Amino acid sequence: MKLTMSAWPILFISHELNAENDNGFRQREIIHELETAQQCKVIPSFSYEDASEIFHSRADLSAIVVDWDLPEEDSGEKENPSDLTTEIRRRNRTIPILLLTNRLETEKLSAADLSKIDGCLWKTADTAEFLAGRIREHASEYVKSVYPEFFGELVKYAERYKYAWHTPGHLGGQGFLRSPAGVALYKFFGENMFRSDLSISVPELGSLLDHEGAAGDAERNSARVFGADQTYYVLNGTSTVNQIIWRSRVVCGDIALVDRNCHKSLNYAMTITGALPVYMIPRRNRRGIIGPVRLSEFTPGSIRSKIEKSPIIPAESRQKKVRMSALTNSTYDGLCYNTVKIKAQLGRSVENLHFDEAWYAYAKFHPVYRDHFGMESGPVRPEDPPVFCSQSTHKLLTAFSQASMLHIRNGGEVKIDPSIFNESYMMHGSTSPQYNMIASLDTATKMMHDNGEIMMHDIIREAVQLRREVARLRREFAEKNDWFFGMWQPDCVCVNGKKVRFEDACTEFLSSHQEPWVLRRDDAWHGFEDIEENYVMLDPIKLTLLTPGLTESGEMEKTGIPAPVLTNYLIRHNIVCEKTDYYSFLLLNSLGTTRAKQGTLLAAMLKFKADYDADKPLCCVFPELVEAHPEAYCHTGLREHCQAMHEWIRAHHLLDKMQAAFETIPDQAMKPADAYRHVVQENVERVELSCARGRIQAVMMVPYPPGIPVIMGGEIFNEKAAPILDYLLARQAFEEAFPGYEGDIHGVERERVNGKTVFTTMCIGKK
Repeated sequence: MKLTMSAWPILFISHELNAENDNGFRQREIIHELETAQQCKVIPSFSYEDASEIFHSRADLSAIVVDWDLPEEDSGEKENPSDLTTEIRRRNRTIPILLLTNRLETEKLSAADLSKIDGCLWKTADTAEFLAGRIREHASEYVKSVYPEFFGELVKYAERYKYAWHTPGHLGGQGFLRSPAGVALYKFFGENMFRSDLSISVPELGSLLDHEGAAGDAERNSARVFGADQTYYVLNGTSTVNQIIWRSRVVCGDIALVDRNCHKSLNYAMTITGALPVYMIPRRNRRGIIGPVRLSEFTPGSIRSKIEKSPIIPAESRQKKVRMSALTNSTYDGLCYNTVKIKAQLGRSVENLHFDEAWYAYAKFHPVYRDHFGMESGPVRPEDPPVFCSQSTHKLLTAFSQASMLHIRNGGEVKIDPSIFNESYMMHGSTSPQYNMIASLDTATKMMHDNGEIMMHDIIREAVQLRREVARLRREFAEKNDWFFGMWQPDCVCVNGKKVRFEDACTEFLSSHQEPWVLRRDDAWHGFEDIEENYVMLDPIKLTLLTPGLTESGEMEKTGIPAPVLTNYLIRHNIVCEKTDYYSFLLLNSLGTTRAKQGTLLAAMLKFKADYDADKPLCCVFPELVEAHPEAYCHTGLREHCQAMHEWIRAHHLLDKMQAAFETIPDQAMKPADAYRHVVQENVERVELSCARGRIQAVMMVPYPPGIPVIMGGEIFNEKAAPILDYLLARQAFEEAFPGYEGDIHGVERERVNGKTVFTTMCIGKK
């Protein structure tokens, strides 16, 4: 479908639109001309307040016509035209604002008001045809400007209706129309999707592999907007971004300083490059929430000590500098590092610094995150290394899935050579890129450039409002000696030198200031007693909700509600959480989150509370679960089910075992690349975990929760690693006791042995 001006409505604001007088007739004439001769769509509004509501709810307006003569004294309006135009300009710097007036002359308008408008339309001086044409001209020029360069060129090409004799084989969708299944796909996605699925043979769109033409211009624009020296579009996910970064800077035998709390793609990068890893261990609080690596781990002395103790780094290599240091920023629960402090601490200890910011691409665009992201805009010192950031632009910004960005900021002395770096990029890039994905990255960039701070402020405000509401409900129930869910956040914040409860603090203050979100040593809520000053902040849009059963200090209470039960309940109410731990779960308040979603969430949580308090039969709450496992759940109520699971976790010390497992770094028998070589050569066997003692693990093992590798390929299940086996075997027993609550554990497979489920894993060597 070709987009026309009717897809971009004009907002027309006047109280006289229906008036039976000359002004009303005149305005209806203008609107008629716009809708007929000019083929535009008009949205009428009879007051400034209504117009403000319309403007806030729609981003597809192409122009705003404001009757400046709307009488304020009789209308009861809270806003006036000056306030309205100020608000419009605050949120959109470029949309045309045209004043419709016959009583005011331009010299009577203040300079401030004149600076916010694009023109005046005299109600009686010109014909309706002329005025409608003027409005359309402004609107059409604006609509042209909303298309970023690459996406704009893609739209132009698709609208030329060329006969193509090149790939892809469906040729603008025609190929799908030869089969009913193809027709179904075509009708579902629409013609534009297929007309814009093109071949690299199209010169108008440039080359993504050579970074030329419209594609290269889009990347360079993204670099400018995101604060990088170089930016690359990567179309197969941030997992591949991580591979490109490491392949460009790390070779076999190089030393890498790696956050143990890293995505598995970074572990695969170590496998592919043959790097020699030494690990930084993230803290965990008593709730099991993953915390930050200690700042002291970035000191040259600490790094040198790790290298000297490593059994896989040859003696002759121990004097090498660390070639690559990788850190997850932010963590899964939204802890964001002060990157300025980290770079200052590292000095010249590492040659390249990599921040995996997959879930954090928006940080550049709001002051609440200042100094806590990789592409921060501070001065570059001579000793600073090049900084690489991998960002899943599709996760919390607005690109299509798998569309990611790779950002580079040059070091003080070391500059990244684009032609050399591009060899690694091409090694992982496709010669058949998906142009719709490129367009989505181009558009995500323009969105953030045009009004990124406004959009981010909106979603931070919405997240804060939800946080305050949960805290308020929890307090109200507590005052009645009743329970509700909690939120992992400060209990109190300091406002103008005075401590107030979080829920009593002003939403605007919490949304605009970084200080309330910085973790401090004297605050008990976060559970990291030795946290460094001004080192880590909590991202307000990452919402970790807490279920009853575990105190701030990590003590198990007599009654409790394990989080997997609640998140399963929410799924049945069409609410899907990002991550579930034992007594917490994570929600992401992204650009696509609405207040309606928040209200639905709170309603579902309150409904769960009512069903729990009534001990509603599980067959009514989770009918599929009871049907699949009737022997376990047939005569059970929701409260009884929660309590049974809670008591099992407490009796078997599952959280203590998890804590111990993740505080253990097993001994290394070989580097990950050598372990993988055994896998390729099939010199491995699958063994039951209970029989894995003394064996060398072949592949990484990552339990969810919490999503951190407990053991890497090449590490040994020896006595030092006993806590890891203890936790995994306890998890195995938990799943046997509560069927239907199987977790995702990468590196583990489940087999039925003698009527029971057992975990098996891949170990090196065959017995």
